Amino acid sequence: MKKYFWRLQLCLLFVLALYASAAQAEPLKLFVIGNSFSRNATQFLTELAKEGGHELIIGRAELGGCSLKEHWERAAAEIANPNDPYGSPYAGTDRSMARLTKGGKSLRQLLASDKWDVITMQQASIYSGALDSYQPYARNLYEFVHKLQPQAKVVFHETWPYRSDSRDFTRIDGDIRATDQQSMWQYLHHAYYTEACALGIAVIPNGDAFWKVGNDPKWGYKKDPNFDVSKAVEPALPDQTNSLNGGYWWSKGKLRFDSHHANAAGRYLGALVWYGFLFHESPEKLTFVPKGVPTDFAAHLRKVAWQVVQDNPRPLK
Repeated sequence: MKKYFWRLQLCLLFVLALYASAAQAEPLKLFVIGNSFSRNATQFLTELAKEGGHELIIGRAELGGCSLKEHWERAAAEIANPNDPYGSPYAGTDRSMARLTKGGKSLRQLLASDKWDVITMQQASIYSGALDSYQPYARNLYEFVHKLQPQAKVVFHETWPYRSDSRDFTRIDGDIRATDQQSMWQYLHHAYYTEACALGIAVIPNGDAFWKVGNDPKWGYKKDPNFDVSKAVEPALPDQTNSLNGGYWWSKGKLRFDSHHANAAGRYLGALVWYGFLFHESPEKLTFVPKGVPTDFAAHLRKVAWQVVQDNPRPLK
């Protein structure tokens, strides 16, 4: 009899182990409502998730420069008339963020393509510091998404401040703009977290991570005082060590500048924050580093990413 119960216990333990293994093998299904900033922040997320032993599926409704207002207005257009092409602009793939005038998909169609675990939304960076630009569009989108996917956690993706030498910063009230990187971060941080609190949702703190790195005395980017843009001759470039944004580069004989979008280091930092937030574990153990990001800087980015995730309040619902 004892032998029988011993075998039965072993069988039960084996079944439980198989069940636990199957549960762990379930992929995390992430759906992103955003623009080029969400594309930047998730570029390396799949590689990080794979190394960490997590299967990740990403769905996308992204349009270049798209605001909460535009995402909602296009969703509302499709609700009013499913045949209105304005309501179906999305490619729904990694290949394009262009607004399609025919053959596109609506937000409703893309959301209905699967059962999503986490759904993110964000404000366009140029409006990120203007609290009044979030409503009623954030709530409308939240309620629309929550009705279609009631099991999913809907969260904000906090976008980041522009580089310190940017020629423009986020709007904060009409045409009034933030004056520098610090004020841009302060305004956008306030807007995202105020709105998140009103909706009862969490925030993926990318903007906080960018500011923490950029404001660090050792690791923060510092403008090259010896580079004169007006006198630059190809291929000369300024010292852009530790920049998280695109910065300067030459193209077809012209000196280009992008202080808004993330470069490889910024995209890496963004993905590290998403990794820590989504999987509730430190990315510091991960070894994947994008080409061109120095090893010591990458280690610092992994550390900061986990710090800001730990400092970030968990979802209220």
